[in-house]
Amino acid sequence: MAQLRIALAQVNSTVGDLDGNADRIVDWARRAAGAGAHLVAFPEMMLTGYPVEDLALRGSFVEASRRALERLARRLAGEGLGDLPVVTGYLDRREGGPSRAGQPAGAPLDGAAWLHGGEVLARSAKHHLPNYGVFDEYRIFVRGDRLPVVRVHGVDVATVVCEDLWQDGGPVSVTTASGAGLLLAINASPYERDKDDVRLDLCARRAREAGCALAYVNMVGGQDELVFDGDSVVVGADGTLLARAPQFAEHLLLADLAVPAAAYGAASGEPEGARVDARDGTTISIDRHV
Repeated sequence: MAQLRIALAQVNSTVGDLDGNADRIVDWARRAAGAGAHLVAFPEMMLTGYPVEDLALRGSFVEASRRALERLARRLAGEGLGDLPVVTGYLDRREGGPSRAGQPAGAPLDGAAWLHGGEVLARSAKHHLPNYGVFDEYRIFVRGDRLPVVRVHGVDVATVVCEDLWQDGGPVSVTTASGAGLLLAINASPYERDKDDVRLDLCARRAREAGCALAYVNMVGGQDELVFDGDSVVVGADGTLLARAPQFAEHLLLADLAVPAAAYGAASGEPEGARVDARDGTTISIDRHV
């Protein structure tokens, strides 16, 4: 078993304030580094704020988000935080690939990025796009089709975004095939009555399905008519609750995990970029960084 200390930065962000949100990421990453974390994760769309709504359809804002992400990676390294892997949500766009009828202009993506060593190490995007209740994401985003698996302190860590946990199939199913020791989910999940119980049950079920520990970081604060309650959690591969953050407050949740060491290597025979049946009518490629 490998030892991994993770930090989940349950923090607030402001829609459109790219510089201010970047400042917050640097601040909380510094706190995580000071606490000895091997990895720190931030919520969905942390860099842009959430929900971005029709800002996603403005090409200038998408490009501003992409540039801000690159600047953030360099800044983290420049401030002595380059050795700490940082996972954050941001707004991206798809380059090439198939299109669908009614696809939003510019093919925006609800992105997740790994920052390390002054660079953007890996990029992915939300696969399942909610289009119910307060969500209108099928109209403004295209779905992602990659599962990044990044080796951190001897552990392979897979990354998904919010709705990817709530729907069957997709990246969670592919996580099982990837052999990851930790599934990291970045979220902007709004509060509703009894949501804390529903959320914990969901995380426990998905951890058992993926066959690995699961870390769930959620944003906190309010935007438009939505309130985000935090309640970030870490559960073991058997669904046991290991750590939990408070509701309605910013918090750095630390958890020390004993998880299986990475087993994948160059001799495994897995083709680079191999596509795996996601059990939802699509295929997803495993994007490994070892």
